[in-house]
Amino acid sequence: MTSATGVAMAHNARPIQLFRNLNAKVAAIPMILTALVIFVGGTAWTVVYSFTKSNLLPKLKWVGFDQYERLWSANRWIVSIENLMIYGVCSLIFSLLIGFVLAALLDQKIRFENTFRTIFLYPFALSFIVTGLVWQWILNPDFGVQAVIRSLGFESFTFDPLYNEDIVIYGILIAGLWQGTGLIMCLMLAGLRGIDEDIWKAARVDGIPVWKTYVFIIIPMMRPVFITTLVLIASGIVRVYDLVVAQTSGGPGIASEVPAKYVYDKMFLGQNLAQGFAGSTMMLLSVLVVLIPWAYLEFGGKKRV
Repeated sequence: MTSATGVAMAHNARPIQLFRNLNAKVAAIPMILTALVIFVGGTAWTVVYSFTKSNLLPKLKWVGFDQYERLWSANRWIVSIENLMIYGVCSLIFSLLIGFVLAALLDQKIRFENTFRTIFLYPFALSFIVTGLVWQWILNPDFGVQAVIRSLGFESFTFDPLYNEDIVIYGILIAGLWQGTGLIMCLMLAGLRGIDEDIWKAARVDGIPVWKTYVFIIIPMMRPVFITTLVLIASGIVRVYDLVVAQTSGGPGIASEVPAKYVYDKMFLGQNLAQGFAGSTMMLLSVLVVLIPWAYLEFGGKKRV
């Protein structure tokens, strides 16, 4: 009798839960449809047409993996992947390092903290095009850093990364770090402010050096912040385009090409949609390589517990 009553109550509870927060669920329908139709549908459409021979207009003329073979045999695409790897690795390392160090310094309750925080975060409010143009001027050898240093008497000083194909990607990296590090600093600072003050007091009482407290106690406790930060940095790395266009337009030659620019040029300038779709599909795979481990770490572990 008791079990039957429990089953009946469970059946009655399901309709009640279904209609709970009904207004919020109805309001979410447009967003859900937009995500399914535009994002999921557009992604599927791109992947499907990457296996076709679409030129100026999309057409379902299947060519199998021909577009991908052409993609990976193109020297311009290989250079863009190499540049993305260099930019990505350096951006991840230096963004996390600089952002965390700045956050740790601001967390010391220094004077004018709000002013410094605003100064460091301000570049993030600028568009990548503006940032790229600003750093194009700063790194210009005729009136930028090189010209200023030479005017001080150092005539042999040379600093023109945007005009040297061997180091041009590092000139773009400087602009990217200048703009994005402020956001990383704020995220890290929020994580540090979430650490219980008693942990610091206990570490000081035990005589643990500050650097060991950060490395062995604080940083492991900030794991969710670091994971979120890594995802944000990685997604920005894959999509890097504006800085390259504003600073170098892919030059000198193709020395600063990146995948996003390759895709754009193929689709809109080269009138080769299928080749652009193949490149964007490879970019999608690189994003999934980041998102899937993140989702597993964030949600898989919680389910096991």
